[in-house]
Amino acid sequence: MRVLANENVSSTVVHAPRARGHDVVAVKEWLPGVNDEAVLRRAQAERRVVLTHDKGFGELAYGRRLPATCGIVLLRLSGGDRDADNRRALSALASRTDWAGHFSVVTDEGTRMRPLPPCGEEEVGH
Repeated sequence: MRVLANENVSSTVVHAPRARGHDVVAVKEWLPGVNDEAVLRRAQAERRVVLTHDKGFGELAYGRRLPATCGIVLLRLSGGDRDADNRRALSALASRTDWAGHFSVVTDEGTRMRPLPPCGEEEVGH
């Protein structure tokens, strides 16, 4: 799996997939403080799934229709137990290979996936 982990993703969630042979780029290591559009552009260019806690990526993909076919995984975990949140994020990532083309939300209860609209097109029903 090829992942671009946003700056707000824990080091545990970056390093564990790397240890299993996945190609994970971390914004913290690449270019701390870079804006979300640049993160999305790099992920798209390198065909990496964006992993983030930032809801703003939904606005970039749905509201602004920026190319995001690489896939976006939004972690919306409870935050009450960092270790449990890290385990849930890692478990969710390992559970699927079809992140591309979807905006996915990982919660404590499960994962919801929604197809991303092609860039520049209006979303049906909204």
